[in-house]
Order: sequence, then structure tokens, then C-alpha cells
Amino acid sequence: MTFRSGFACFVGRPNSGKSTLTNALVGTKIAITSSKPQTTRHAIRGIVHREDAQLVIVDTPGLHRPRTLLGQRLNDLVRDTLAEVDVIGFCVPADAEVGTGDRYIAAELARLAAKTPVIGIVTKTDLVPPPRVAEQLTALDQLDRLGFAELVPVSAVDGFQVGLLADLLVARLPPGQPLYPDGALTDEPEQTLVAELVREAALEGVRDELPHSLAVVVEEMIPREGRDDLVDVHAIVFVERASQKAIVIGRGGERLRSVGTAARGHIERLLGSKVYLDLHVKVAKDWQRDPRQLRRLGF
Repeated sequence: MTFRSGFACFVGRPNSGKSTLTNALVGTKIAITSSKPQTTRHAIRGIVHREDAQLVIVDTPGLHRPRTLLGQRLNDLVRDTLAEVDVIGFCVPADAEVGTGDRYIAAELARLAAKTPVIGIVTKTDLVPPPRVAEQLTALDQLDRLGFAELVPVSAVDGFQVGLLADLLVARLPPGQPLYPDGALTDEPEQTLVAELVREAALEGVRDELPHSLAVVVEEMIPREGRDDLVDVHAIVFVERASQKAIVIGRGGERLRSVGTAARGHIERLLGSKVYLDLHVKVAKDWQRDPRQLRRLGF
């Protein structure tokens, strides 16, 4: 048996199911998910361990026509990632028409398809009846400038053909030794994962314009002195306007408390410890368009 190891990348427009699929393949939550677009802002590596392979999945932000400096930097991150992986998965959700955004991505991928195989993936098949899945596969296939290596429908929610997708990705990796230690599931620093879990909780239930304006920085994460079962996490949620700060905090602080409760549960599962989560909300005016503030927030 030839052992294979290498990198795969999922690409697609925002909210096409890339992060949920990454989590399903890895077998645990390493990328945040939300119904809001542009949830992922970092290239997050998830590691799949098999007897015959080690597959490193890079979950990227959604590729889109940028309107801000942040959007441009996220697109640059995706393009840099695509140029370095062994196989690409192009994700199109079954419950949305193939449209302008998908054609934009297909044009980007067409420049890479000659040297990097592209697998067309119809995601979220659990949301539609089988005839609709067939229609979407046909529509995806008609983006024929790519010359897909394979077309496969999957559902990360009910597990439909997730194993088959893993096989198709692994088959296109080069022979090689494992790249990460056995048992490692991601190479993301814990503080980055914690910040993302807070942002995921903050994204739920907010108006459509707010998700793009939310950023989270973990300022400190340390074990409580004299306790080996408690970690103190101090985090700041940044928004761009005072009106957005009021939305995140909610009446009498009710919404921020619910964000903290939801995030703390996920963080405790991640760290395997009880957590005291201290959250504050600050305004960083128009941070998405300000190079200095983008650097400060890690972009």
C-alpha cells in the first residue's frame, strides 16, 4: 500500500458549505459555520488521518468580488492557497442556482486546472430532493472550461458520500510521509480557534450588514491561578459603528450574555476545561478599509 499525504482546498462562494464539509471530514469542529456569508476569514487547516493517507484540508474564505480592503485580502489569501495545494474541491450548494459568483470562481480556477485537478462538489444535498441534485450536477458540469476530474454530490449534515469524497481527494495526493503528528486535527493556535468560536456565537441572529463588521481578538487566555480546571479568557468583539455595538450588546446586555454562554460551551469542549469568558465590545471605525487596523486585527 502506498501512503499518500498532501493538501486539498475547498473553494466556493460565501456560504457554500465549505466549513461544514471540512468539519465533517476531520470529524470534529475546527472551522466555524454560520448561515451568514463570509464566516471564514482565515485559511484553516484540518487534518484527516487514515491508514493509507494523511489529508490536510485547507478551509478558505469564500471567493467573491471584493468591496473592501478586507475583501481584497481574503481573496488574495484564497488565491495563494489555491496555488499551493494538490487538489481543489469546488463547492456549489444544491439549494441555490449556479450563478455569477460561481462563474467568477470557475474563471479563477480555469487558470489552475491544467496543473491542479478540480473536483466539482454539490453540497447540502440533504436540503433538496434527488431530482434537484441531478439538475445541480448538470449545471455544475456545464462550467466545462474547468474539465472536472470528478463530480460528486455530498451532505456534510447526514454524511452522504463524505467518505467517497475523501477517497477521491486522497487518490490525487502524491506519495509521501505524514506531514503532521498522529492525532493532530488542526494547526490553528488555540487562541485563534477561541476567537473564531466567539465570532460564530456573535454572528447568530444579527442583521445581514453586521457579520462583515464583526472581528474578535483574544487578548489573554491563561489558567486561573491556583486552579487546574479553569481557564480565564478575555476577548474583545470589534465592530465598526456605535449602532452596531448596541446591537451586539443588546438591551441591558442580554444579547452579549447569550453570546458568551453559547461561545463558552464550545470553548470548554475545545480546551477540555471549564472557562471563565470575559467579553467586551469596542468600536474600531471602518476597520475593514483601514490597513493599520486590519493588521492589528490579524488580517
